[in-house]
Amino acid sequence: MFRARGYGGAGASARYRDIDVASRVEGATPHGLVAILFDELLKALEMLIVHQRQGDLARRNERQARALSILHGLEASLDFDRGGEIANSLSQIYREARRLIALGVRDGDVAPIEQARAMLADIAGAWTSIG
Repeated sequence: MFRARGYGGAGASARYRDIDVASRVEGATPHGLVAILFDELLKALEMLIVHQRQGDLARRNERQARALSILHGLEASLDFDRGGEIANSLSQIYREARRLIALGVRDGDVAPIEQARAMLADIAGAWTSIG
């Protein structure tokens, strides 16, 4: 059976996911945008762990880049003037998560990545509960 390029399988799933994220972002409050970032970050880390275990280096690298990009975005969004100690603490956590992710990818070990994911899941849960 003929299947046109780009219209099936993983490509279609990725397009639907992108549409879903875009529609959620359009109407989101600033608090909601951060919640979406956390959601996407946790998904990226989950897939990073899967691809690391499978030895799929290309997909692993894509998920690592996405996770690190989101972490940089979250850190850049911190208001250190108004956020005080909380902003400083979150910045340190985001930097530690980036370090753990890089360590896990470098060493081919999912344990540091899982540690980073658990740390960030706790923050995501707290963020959701205050929303």
